[in-house]
Amino acid sequence: MITMINGVRYNVEKCGDGFPLLLLHGFTGAASTWKPFCPIWEKHSLLVMADLIGHGQTDSPEMAERYDIVSAANDLKVLLDVMGIEKTDLLGYSMGGRVAITFASLYPEKVRKLVLESTTPGLKTESEKKTRIQQDHNLASKIEEAGLKTFIEYWESIPLFQSQLNLPAKVREQIRSQRLQNNPAGLANSLRGMGTGAQPSWWDKLPVFDFETLLVTGTLDPKFCNIAEEMVSKLPNAKHLSIKDCGHAIHVEEPKKFGTIVSEFLSNT
Repeated sequence: MITMINGVRYNVEKCGDGFPLLLLHGFTGAASTWKPFCPIWEKHSLLVMADLIGHGQTDSPEMAERYDIVSAANDLKVLLDVMGIEKTDLLGYSMGGRVAITFASLYPEKVRKLVLESTTPGLKTESEKKTRIQQDHNLASKIEEAGLKTFIEYWESIPLFQSQLNLPAKVREQIRSQRLQNNPAGLANSLRGMGTGAQPSWWDKLPVFDFETLLVTGTLDPKFCNIAEEMVSKLPNAKHLSIKDCGHAIHVEEPKKFGTIVSEFLSNT
């Protein structure tokens, strides 16, 4: 379905029946990322899969300021209100995880359980932020100057996704095909407005997250394993699972295992 939220047309897909589960994909991803999990998660959850601003079939506004991560979280709050959802489970991967943390920081009363896959609450120092903002702006320019196809080829080759080279060729082609359906302007502006450097740091909010939180990382992604361990030390009701021989995108590399882990976490009351 297409829903107009604060002047932006959002594409939202649903499946299942049960307690709501809002699913947030990563950078260059889309709502379709989560469709393979419908058969298992729809047994206990109403899956709400949104294309984040600048991605998939959701609008890609020209102004980078519209992509601010707080604005993105506010849009999701409006979406839930429109759907009549007072409280939801929330799952976010990478960029979507940062949006999920932002949402949970702003609207903790809306969250029942939180699942974070390979993500971060943000950078702690202004120096780190300044460096990352420049890196994200450089990447945005690369998209605009080199074109989407060249950028996606580059993006797939970065060390963060090295372990995905072990996936079957058919799976890698499906991922590439989905990424190439994005709007290049939307991706560029997502980096400028919603990048790790541009977002607020939410580290100081973690101690007040009173809902159950599950952090999932892959052992081949040590940076995010370390971030998750630090997050767990600050979160009052959290656990961290590190999946062996897996990289940044556990839901892609080990979908059956990831599906089962999330299902058990959400079903356990």
